[in-house]
Amino acid sequence: MAYITVWPSVIPHCVALATEDPVLYMELAAMLKEGGIPAISVRPGDAVPSSAAVVITSPAEAVAIEHPRVVAVRADTDRRALFAAIVDDPDPDHRPDRILVGIDPGPRPGYAVVSHRGCLARGSLESPESAGGLVLGLRAEFVDRPIVYRVGMGDPLARNRVINGLLEAGATVELSREEGTTPRGRRRPRDAEAALRIAQHPGRWVRDRFPVRATPGEVANLQRLSREGSGGRITISKEDARRVLEGRWSLSEAIASKLAPVGPIGPLRWRGQHEPL
Repeated sequence: MAYITVWPSVIPHCVALATEDPVLYMELAAMLKEGGIPAISVRPGDAVPSSAAVVITSPAEAVAIEHPRVVAVRADTDRRALFAAIVDDPDPDHRPDRILVGIDPGPRPGYAVVSHRGCLARGSLESPESAGGLVLGLRAEFVDRPIVYRVGMGDPLARNRVINGLLEAGATVELSREEGTTPRGRRRPRDAEAALRIAQHPGRWVRDRFPVRATPGEVANLQRLSREGSGGRITISKEDARRVLEGRWSLSEAIASKLAPVGPIGPLRWRGQHEPL
């Protein structure tokens, strides 16, 4: 499950977890606990306490639950989008506004989902291309809400890959020129905090795909990282480095493809911009 959390906590009520599926229960209970959301457990079909604003359950068990807001969690439900939707929980006396999503580009882009209630969820994506999956997930959870994706200026190659993935998924995209968004610290919380700032800063509307071309310096740096990752046994070619930087395969795959004939290798280790998180 993707790394997710909220800052600050904006839920003023509890969530009822109503399922007898042990796997789903453990996963959702862990997600709620990580996000600091108060939760209670009820059996499907039992009365739901009035303190529960949302009930999350499986599709098969949803029919047995009487509550104004029941969220059925399917196997293909995007957990990041689900988390954001649970935290948002629209106020019936407040007209729902748009959702803003900030993305701080990088090998593992940071993201933050924001509404009028504050930050609903934040964390890191698996790759620049996985931003498209976030679009599909949020669209399914916020059916009647316009969603705007704001992408920061950092890491141009990863930025362009993120933008192209968003556009391919049919998202509304803005390029935010917010400066100084990346605070110091470990990558995951740092990138998510930067994404939150990006979400709050309007940008220029992006209509067309951006070119994805690695610079000679980026290629040379990735070749260096491949030497470190393989323990000095190999340096990937410039063409393979470009394929990695353009998102066509991973650095681990590029190294493994060259080392496969000489047998298995141990864990890959490298440092720098493309350090695994």
